[in-house]
Amino acid sequence: MAAKLNKISGSKRSFDQVMDFFQPDFVKIETTLKKHFASHISFVNQVSSHIIFAGGKRLRPLLTVCAAKLCDYNSEDIYDLSAVPEYLHAASLLHDDVVDAGEMRRGKTPAYKIWGNSAAVLVGDFLYARAIELATRFEDIRIARAISKTVALMSEGEIIQLLHAKVPSFDEKTYFDIIYRKTAALISTSCRIGAIMAKGSLDEIEALSNYGLCIGQAFQMVDDVLDYTADSSEFGKVIGTDLAEGKLTLPIVVALERASRKNRDRLMNLLCQGYASMSDFNWVRELLMETGGIHYTIKKARGLVDLACESLDIFPDSLIKSNMKVLALYVLERKK
Repeated sequence: MAAKLNKISGSKRSFDQVMDFFQPDFVKIETTLKKHFASHISFVNQVSSHIIFAGGKRLRPLLTVCAAKLCDYNSEDIYDLSAVPEYLHAASLLHDDVVDAGEMRRGKTPAYKIWGNSAAVLVGDFLYARAIELATRFEDIRIARAISKTVALMSEGEIIQLLHAKVPSFDEKTYFDIIYRKTAALISTSCRIGAIMAKGSLDEIEALSNYGLCIGQAFQMVDDVLDYTADSSEFGKVIGTDLAEGKLTLPIVVALERASRKNRDRLMNLLCQGYASMSDFNWVRELLMETGGIHYTIKKARGLVDLACESLDIFPDSLIKSNMKVLALYVLERKK
């Protein structure tokens, strides 16, 4: 029988132990990221460093390493491959901040506010290109194909979200379509390429891809909740930006379905106006609580984390497997 999430220890102590376990991997990941990102143009290095080394969680490269290790692969070149999804992620953040006019990224002023929109977009393009070039070095067309497909999906996710911005009329299916492309596809691919590099079986590759897909969706759903509930100093970016940008995240979708007509009309007007006062934000947060939008989203995310953990059941028990299950739980319980 598949292990359920409530059987996994989620205490801070157990998570700290997992982080200690992965510490050597984090050190190698950081070294590798510094090795491959550099351009002969110093300005590119300056802007790239601003986003890459601003304190990211390194979840994506860690999952690439974990997936490979779970398939009994321990060669050091897996760290070179792990840089690929992190560069893609950094590139997407540079572009997202320009599109969304973000005010804070990883607790810092976003790159476009320092060097301008053109610089942020072009350096993002450089990081996309560097990631794709690095992915081709491993002489496995499946890795290159997975990466190129993911870049296209990420772009499509941004475009779909742009088309639906300030048009409060889409449903839960559309929401999942967006977060699959914007967030989950890259986390899933991070696992997939690690398993491919390790020459895992088709079943192992698909199981790890599904693990990444589930925690990727859960990650975004928790992010959507935190935008209304987090401490902004801990979150690393300004809360309430989804409301100000008119983004229909899952808590909002649920609130629009369940609220009274009066409250629904007020919420739709706030989403369309392009800004939100603190009193507006507090009202929306209370509405999300009252209608169960927050609870519904967390419950959905918990179910996905359960599925992620169950995906690993085809692998024999091991320390890496148990630590990957605790990582999945961290996605659910994170505060930033």
